[in-house]
Amino acid sequence: MTLVKKITPDFVFDDERGSLAQLVHGGYEQVNAVFTKKGAVRGNMHYHKNSNEVFYIISGSVNITASLGDLKETAHFGSGDMFMIEKNVMHSFDYLEDTNMVVLYDKCIENPDGTKDICN
Repeated sequence: MTLVKKITPDFVFDDERGSLAQLVHGGYEQVNAVFTKKGAVRGNMHYHKNSNEVFYIISGSVNITASLGDLKETAHFGSGDMFMIEKNVMHSFDYLEDTNMVVLYDKCIENPDGTKDICN
């Protein structure tokens, strides 16, 4: 079982003008653009009860530690990589360089009562 699953955008188009990556075309309630500086840590081993997360790295690189029960793994992703972490998988990010990424959630992590679907 792989805790962090590498996936691909719906399509990528490159020409002399540059490139376009269509990440998804439906199914997500929340989308965040995130910039993180080299050496920072985000997540600090948290998980979401209700939401699956998809990440697309625009630039930079990150090591991810993930665990579920007795399973534990570390994965490395860089510019152009897209990957998913399913709900209930604990995860933390160590940024190896300044990194820009897009984060998509299939269910909004802000609950109607003001609490967040972020668990330690």
